[in-house]
Amino acid sequence: MASCGIICVKYLMFLFNLLFALTGLLILTVGAIIQSSYHHYSNFVDDSVWVAPILLIIVGSIVFIIAFFGCCGAVKENSCMVLTFSVFLIIIFLLEFGIGIAGYVKHGQLEDILEKGFNSTLHNYNKNVDSQHAWSLIQSELKCCGIRGPSDWEQVFHNSTLPASCCVQMPANEPECTKEYSLKNGCMPELLALLQKNALILAGVGIGIAIIQLLAVCFACCLSRAFKRNYEAV
Repeated sequence: MASCGIICVKYLMFLFNLLFALTGLLILTVGAIIQSSYHHYSNFVDDSVWVAPILLIIVGSIVFIIAFFGCCGAVKENSCMVLTFSVFLIIIFLLEFGIGIAGYVKHGQLEDILEKGFNSTLHNYNKNVDSQHAWSLIQSELKCCGIRGPSDWEQVFHNSTLPASCCVQMPANEPECTKEYSLKNGCMPELLALLQKNALILAGVGIGIAIIQLLAVCFACCLSRAFKRNYEAV
């Protein structure tokens, strides 16, 4: 009976580690998608904002290594390896908890960070090629113009001229983009909404995975005790 119970425990451990590996893949994927999709807006956002997705990529990779300890512990019926698995899980949980706190703090500061980034690149538009490329990219992708609207460009050009990326469609006889044909919505509200949406996704993924990992710690501790009792009985 004891042998049958241990075999069941092994299968449960394998199934659990498969689930755990999938959560690691999910963490890594979410971090990679956010990093690759929005990092080109880094001219407008403080570098510290991008720490969370990078950490998620690292954590996701580490989770695969941790899953290895769980598998080996189940195969060898090694309570020490299963406990090591539990300790690593707790460390990962604390790391994710720290990421969550940092994300919450940055979420509250996000509007101020964007305001500073947008104003800096706007004022450097005529002096810095990177700022020009950054504005062209964000206005083209988010279908927006200026920080809060086309009027922001008056402090750069000192006339009614706007960057070409502010105008989606213009009459053929118009030589340059002007307010009459420009997009009316500003880029800062668009990017802020986009980043806040991603922050909610990160928070949801983090909470879901944290719950799974807490259950994992309890499960692994139970397995370790089961292995010890089995050997003591033998």
